[in-house]
Amino acid sequence: MTVYFIGAGPGDPDLITIKAQRLIDRCPVILYAGSLVPRQLFAGVEDRAEAIMDTASMCLDEIIEHIEAAHAAGKDVARVHSGDPSVYGAIGEQIRRLQPLGIDFEIIPGVTATSASAAWLGKELTLSGITQTIIMTRYEGKTPFPERERLPALAAIGATLAIHLGVTRIHKIVEELIPHYGHDCPIAVCYRTGWPDQDKVIGTLDDIVEKVRAKKFTRTSLILVGRAMAAEGFQDSYLYDDQQAHVYRPKFKPAVKRNVDSALAHPKTKNQ
Repeated sequence: MTVYFIGAGPGDPDLITIKAQRLIDRCPVILYAGSLVPRQLFAGVEDRAEAIMDTASMCLDEIIEHIEAAHAAGKDVARVHSGDPSVYGAIGEQIRRLQPLGIDFEIIPGVTATSASAAWLGKELTLSGITQTIIMTRYEGKTPFPERERLPALAAIGATLAIHLGVTRIHKIVEELIPHYGHDCPIAVCYRTGWPDQDKVIGTLDDIVEKVRAKKFTRTSLILVGRAMAAEGFQDSYLYDDQQAHVYRPKFKPAVKRNVDSALAHPKTKNQ
């Protein structure tokens, strides 16, 4: 018996991985975070799964009790979380409970809200000469926060920031970011990325608070901020630079362009 901690992605059922869907399809017991994972993901197994339980109203002890019962019956469990379960998935405390019980587990990664939101915005979060670093964090609240990871310390790096669980404190976030990024730094707030009611606002640190309040975003929002969000004069990467050799392109060949044109004009057939 194995517990599979499955990343379901940010909400769009099409963004779940093949491996994740395969495991959901075959596990007889499914425990899912109902406030963040759409029930639609289990449409194909509603008649086959022995139990599909929404854990939104359960405490940790109750969740572990259901897993223990499945373990005693020799039944695999699909424990389905939103996004990637290793990022703010609260699986660490579940794993800590399973290990002394001798219950096997496996983590199945998923698409993060950061990746899905960047795709929705049509942005690359790392640009040559602008930033090569993405910091995923959250704004401090009830969860204990290390002093070295408070927002001003992270902002001093100047990287692209992906801030979870902070939209209700957007005004405080802006106050702490402006000294490091400037009033004109681009920022986007993405609400329920991947869900049918997804929404977003795009602005600068100067006007984003007003825009967010106008939309009345109060939960389930990701904040993306950094110069890469709206940079134009960035450098081309070395990846496709014809003057930069690497293992797959050992040297520049001026004839490459002509060869490409020729290949397009005279495509090979299967018999060639």
